[in-house]
Amino acid sequence: MSLLADLNWLFVLSGLGVGFLVGMTGVGGGSLMTPLLILLFKVHPQAAVGTDLLYAAITKSVGTLVHGHRGAVEWRVVLRMLAGSLPATLIALLFLHWYGSPSHDTTRLVSTALGVALLITAPSVFFRKELQAWSHRHAGELSARTAAILTVVLGAVLGVMVTLSSVGAGAIGMTVLILLYPSLSTARLVGSDIAHAVPLTLIAGMGHWYLGAVKIPMLVSLLCGSIPGIILGSLCVGQVNERVQRTVLAAVLFIVGWRLV
Repeated sequence: MSLLADLNWLFVLSGLGVGFLVGMTGVGGGSLMTPLLILLFKVHPQAAVGTDLLYAAITKSVGTLVHGHRGAVEWRVVLRMLAGSLPATLIALLFLHWYGSPSHDTTRLVSTALGVALLITAPSVFFRKELQAWSHRHAGELSARTAAILTVVLGAVLGVMVTLSSVGAGAIGMTVLILLYPSLSTARLVGSDIAHAVPLTLIAGMGHWYLGAVKIPMLVSLLCGSIPGIILGSLCVGQVNERVQRTVLAAVLFIVGWRLV
């Protein structure tokens, strides 16, 4: 009874809604959850980012186990991304600590970084199919060495973006992976993207926790809603026209991102 009494049912319902959308559309939860916490519930931006990072680490750990069991993870791609993202994440956390986290300046920095990340995410969601078709037409034009180097660079960029905003590892990372590895199946790219996000979001989330920017009760409430939400959303895949989904999501992300910048 004490656990039920401690739950914030508004956060549970929010987690349920976001989890449902994530399960149905595949869009990263941070793109939806973090702005929701900031704009609707007036949660401190850095607390929203830090809590969402640990939320993502826990949920994506389950996804990694499933994809790994199915053999749908390209571990060489994951390791290349981690070679760039983990050092970048640590540098970003050190910068936040040096910058005086938490403070008014870091609040503005995190809000702006989140807004920019959402503005970049919006077109990557909207044009996902077109980019995938383009990458297949130009498959083989990029050398293996160049692809490997660009994968490390991608990891570094995501490390900074995710640490500051909790957004980017899903939509943006997946979009670039499609361009770099057109010969790999979408299932393997999704599995690799999720596997990479686990240590990235865990380390970034633990860093925010150390800086005092994580709300554990809120995290528990969100997870209680998001886990069944993701399951329900996964069962509803294909029930809504994909183009309509991507158009609505891209529009929402653009509007929210513009408001935060």
